[in-house]
Amino acid sequence: MPEPQDPHRTVDAVWKLESARIIAALARIVHDVGLAEELAQDALVAALEQWPVSGVPDNPGAWLTAIAKRRAVDHIRRSKRLERKQEQLARELEGPQGRAEPDPDDLLRLLFVSCHPVLPAEARAALTLRLLGGLTTDEIARAFLADTAVITRRIAAAKRTLAERRVAFELPEDGELAARLSSVLEVIYLIFNEGYAATSGDDLMRPGLCLEALRLARLLAELVPSEAEVHGLAALLEIQASRSAARTGPAGEPVRLDEQNRGRWDQLLIRRGFTAMLRARALGGPPGPYLLQAAIAVCHAQAQRAEDTDWAQIAALYEALARLLPTPVVRLNRAVAVSMARGPQAGLDLVEELTADPALAGYHLLPSVRGDLLLRLGRLPEAERELRRAAALTRNAAERAFLASRADAIATGDSTAVLGDAVRDFLAGADLGAGTLRSYGQTLHRLCLALGAGLPLEELTAQRVAGVFATSWGRTAAQTWNRHRAAVRSFADYAGLGDLTAGVARRAASRPRTPAVSADRLDALWARTDLPVRELALWHLLHESGAAIGAVLALNVEDLDLADRRARTGGAPVSWRSGTARLLPELLAGRTSGPLFLTDRRPGPARRPAAADLCPRTGRGRLSYERAEYLFKRATRPLDPAGEGFTLGRLKPRDG
Repeated sequence: MPEPQDPHRTVDAVWKLESARIIAALARIVHDVGLAEELAQDALVAALEQWPVSGVPDNPGAWLTAIAKRRAVDHIRRSKRLERKQEQLARELEGPQGRAEPDPDDLLRLLFVSCHPVLPAEARAALTLRLLGGLTTDEIARAFLADTAVITRRIAAAKRTLAERRVAFELPEDGELAARLSSVLEVIYLIFNEGYAATSGDDLMRPGLCLEALRLARLLAELVPSEAEVHGLAALLEIQASRSAARTGPAGEPVRLDEQNRGRWDQLLIRRGFTAMLRARALGGPPGPYLLQAAIAVCHAQAQRAEDTDWAQIAALYEALARLLPTPVVRLNRAVAVSMARGPQAGLDLVEELTADPALAGYHLLPSVRGDLLLRLGRLPEAERELRRAAALTRNAAERAFLASRADAIATGDSTAVLGDAVRDFLAGADLGAGTLRSYGQTLHRLCLALGAGLPLEELTAQRVAGVFATSWGRTAAQTWNRHRAAVRSFADYAGLGDLTAGVARRAASRPRTPAVSADRLDALWARTDLPVRELALWHLLHESGAAIGAVLALNVEDLDLADRRARTGGAPVSWRSGTARLLPELLAGRTSGPLFLTDRRPGPARRPAAADLCPRTGRGRLSYERAEYLFKRATRPLDPAGEGFTLGRLKPRDG
């Protein structure tokens, strides 16, 4: 006798399978992705309420779809939408209820909308997993090691942006299809890569993300069968995923490709990858970046042993990929392939060209690859330093431990004075104020990451320092550049290393006039309801007063005269208008002393600020300039055509 169904588990399983189709069908009708998801969620709630009492319907997906469409009818009636929409829905509801068959194009429309280029890449990925993957915000947050509240805000902001930009729930026109499809492929590949080689956390892989990306790639290949790049991406992901079981050892440590047990590669996934590759090739046309990467994956999959790998062919494919997509990461992978085909020195020569690229300044795989090549050339001390530098740069715990263990294995035991030790001694013994010490520490930490903490001091030259400045701080403002320069000069004097900044000229401080944030963008910012009162109060105060950012952040509660709308300070008084006046009482929440703008949490024992910078009531510290700048940039990214966000300095009152 079969076991009775658990209605709650059935609801969860059906939602995972059907949510994307239901949301897609509703979005076509109501032309609003956020509203479509809300209506689908209403149907889910109805199922949770009714199925435990009435039992699970014979076709749960059709039941959910019908209920969701009824919710849409109710919404349209309440909103007094066009009658033809009601008639359209009525016809759909009068049809057979034994099956749920939304238009397949609806899923494709939903995928294109979720991956629309008006959204940042991280928002596209989160929204796609929510709408197409059926993942909860908690599941997405766990997958990306992010806070649930952050993911919730990210998804809400994405829906709001789509609504504000009036992104149509339609398939792209022929003229924009290539660019829009490229955005979809990029999102799916991003999701897969974050699962295949996690950028942070304890584990090397997050299988759930890999599976979702595979499912989306297969779905896209069904919906867009005439695009070679779509099949190329599917082939690439299938073959990459086939190695999952062999990529980690018993303790979760990484296993390099040439050391993997190929008997553990999933042959079914490899065959699926080969089939997708044949479909892509049959469509003809010049190969795109995903097809070329899939061809490289095929070369690896065809080699029964690591030594059988056709590295000459792989190097040639990377040459073609680098011409088509000359990104620093592609060029780094090309250097690895060249080293295998033509020897480590040939690869090292290509890697050395990349060390000056600012895009790779903090990329841990650059010193990791360089360490491998130096090791193959027998240059052990240099190899050890590079592997330790790579370990310091990665945010993934499993990879960090792996790189550190490789460095330990080739440790030379040399007692030569090294950069990292000298920096620690300098910071511990320097008679500097807390702010200067923190600033110098940031500069010298970046120097250690760029050159390796194990670099012998005798090899620390002005030329190397100039290279770090060019790659790490080449685009910074004069004030920041000069601050880093001063830190290195002080360290060099302490360590008796001469003038390490001989190749780093001091920059003349120029302060170009930056335009204020436009009125329409400010109005859009003030209209947001998801922003904390602290941020809104700070931004309104900066905008209305025109005061210096530092002066505003230095304000204390006891400095305020709420009735007169001004604050007493050591310098010029700070005054404000109605926008700030409306927010300040809520911000104060009964506080009578301490910093006006507070941090989110209490400081740890090791970083306790001065008493004047602590709130006696909450124990929280004063909000820092760096944090305030970051929060404003993050909030204004959707308003900035460049997608970078605005600086606080642009909140000054508009001219006139």
